[in-house]
Amino acid sequence: MPATEYHVRLFDQSIHRFFGDALKVTQGDPRMARAMLGMVRNQRRASALRESWAEKGVHVPPFVITSITKRCNLNCKGCYARAQHRPEAEMSASRLRAVVAEAAELGVSIMLIAGGEPLTRPEILDITGDYPQIAFPLFTNGLLLDDHTISILKKQRHVVPVLSLEGHQLETDGRRGAGVYSHVLGTMERLAKERILFGTSLTLTRQNYPLIANAHFMHEMLTRGCRLFFLVEYVPIQEGTEELVLTDEQRNALPGLLDQWRAELPGLFVALPGDEEIFGGCLAAGRGFVHISPEGRLEPCPFAPFSDVSLKEMSLREALQSELLERIRNSPHHLTETQGGCALWANRDWVRSLLQPMANPAPAASMQRVSEPSPALELAALGAGR
Repeated sequence: MPATEYHVRLFDQSIHRFFGDALKVTQGDPRMARAMLGMVRNQRRASALRESWAEKGVHVPPFVITSITKRCNLNCKGCYARAQHRPEAEMSASRLRAVVAEAAELGVSIMLIAGGEPLTRPEILDITGDYPQIAFPLFTNGLLLDDHTISILKKQRHVVPVLSLEGHQLETDGRRGAGVYSHVLGTMERLAKERILFGTSLTLTRQNYPLIANAHFMHEMLTRGCRLFFLVEYVPIQEGTEELVLTDEQRNALPGLLDQWRAELPGLFVALPGDEEIFGGCLAAGRGFVHISPEGRLEPCPFAPFSDVSLKEMSLREALQSELLERIRNSPHHLTETQGGCALWANRDWVRSLLQPMANPAPAASMQRVSEPSPALELAALGAGR
């Protein structure tokens, strides 16, 4: 079995286990359980579809991260999306719909919707509503999840809102702005009242680790109705911020802590990039996932904003045959986990060099401009807000 297909097979198994665990976690709520059972069945169908395409020589990753906009209603410190200055227009709603439709045909299991703030493009929920066979984690700051949007989510159980927090009020408002923390808690309360499955994403730094890596904090979030937890190690993609990276002691303690929570708490816990280690390293470039930029570029991941193909000019099936993606997948020694978490960032000069021999690479923002991890990557090893 080719190495890439081997990694996809492992990732597939991880996805099935994740949804199986999710089914157990939601058993106490019939509505959530029925929705999760449907997702489990859809994952199996999607896996079979991908295998059929593989037999035709088309490699389809199970997971696609789709950053649909650069726009946002907040101005968070160190925002990754704002750090990338690209003059090109975003994909139109019709083109975005066509890409999602093709992803369904190819057997993509999960499309993570990110931004910017994705709900600044409310038409995204018109699109997701037509493709219930795909699970759509929707990473949002929560401020645009009003009663109307929540009423839509009640009908689209395959769309799972994931609200971004930095910890408690001090940490969250300190980065995102005054009042954001209380607003997010209010949104969680409304989601829980409507029995909508939702999660939270938390970026772990050396400073907030003692707060977040604490059973009391997790119990508090579970009491508020949260069932999904994405804990993402800070990636030092801005030079000079290495002091924010977890200490060796913190990193080494995290796997055992997660195992304990998974065994004792009624929630789903994903650590990134730590959970990628079981796959032999980074899952970017189609080994497990790819990234679509707001402009329609197909990229290895949000931390490697380089591309040689554009979905404005070709189909998703054609773009997945990208020479750049293939070169990265065929260089496993560059994809080994590194201190600080992101293998492609650690090897950014190598990633950039891969475009040099190509005749017409799609232009991309310099990786030197990237300043902080995107919520898109927070689910990249799903098994991934600003």
